[in-house]
Amino acid sequence: MLTIYRTPQLGQVDNPPAMQQAATMQKGDWLNLVNPTPEEIRLVSEQTGIAEEFIRYPLDDEELARVETEDGQILIIVDVPVITDSPVIYDTTPLGIVLNDDFFVTISLNQLDLYSSFAGGRVRSAATFKKTRLTLQILQIQTNIYLKFLRDINRRYEALEARLRQNMNNDDLNSLLNLQKSLVYFTTSLRANDKVMEKLFRTRTIRMYEEDRDLLDDVIIENKQAVEMADIYTTILKNSMDALAAIANNNLSKVMNFLAMITLMVAVPTFITSFFGMNLPMPLASHPLTTLVVLVVCLLAIGLCYVLLRKINSLK
Repeated sequence: MLTIYRTPQLGQVDNPPAMQQAATMQKGDWLNLVNPTPEEIRLVSEQTGIAEEFIRYPLDDEELARVETEDGQILIIVDVPVITDSPVIYDTTPLGIVLNDDFFVTISLNQLDLYSSFAGGRVRSAATFKKTRLTLQILQIQTNIYLKFLRDINRRYEALEARLRQNMNNDDLNSLLNLQKSLVYFTTSLRANDKVMEKLFRTRTIRMYEEDRDLLDDVIIENKQAVEMADIYTTILKNSMDALAAIANNNLSKVMNFLAMITLMVAVPTFITSFFGMNLPMPLASHPLTTLVVLVVCLLAIGLCYVLLRKINSLK
């Protein structure tokens, strides 16, 4: 799907009017491609002069975050967070930003939440013809979405942990594992994005004014904060999984000890009764109280086994 955004240039550079959708392309437009068809890729490439491979790179779900330049074209690929319908609710997907002298192009496989922020006019001073500022604003918004999703993951984790403390079940454990996977995806993507932003800050890949460099510096700080949050949550989640595994092993050990005690306590009277049940002459076999004596001996043996086993367990 191809969507064209345009900011009317009415001389309001510091506070331009809200973006509007346009039907045709012209210089200064923002071309947003979401899972584009080959025809749309070809059309954008012909109209903007951007190489087709620059448009196709971000459509690979495994594409690495990086900055690449060629013939006056700048390709910036970052990983942005998304919510999926799979058990792993939070994932990341590549977002490509391509700039040349005349056009600003974004490419992604999915419709991203950050697009609505610009289309709704909620981003102050966003203008399609201010390509550097628009790039940095996109980076800032996607970093804020990371922070928002990380807080959501932490809330989900706390709810799962509370339930698991009451009753450990496979569904909640699987949900906890899926949150751990999401944190791994986020941590990897945030670190890759950090390298991209640091490169933009150190080099002159894109032309920036002083206020642009200040904005990029703020974005880098927020991204590092997101990395630290992801690392903290990953450590907490990993420790929780280890603790839950230890609790499960401890509970299993208690059950096995209990079953072993029952087995030993039953084995002794079984031996005694089986001895008297043999088809051989036995002492007191004809005595009327033999059955009662055997029963009392069995109960005493069970009691003695119980006392000895409790004493052995208390010494561990």
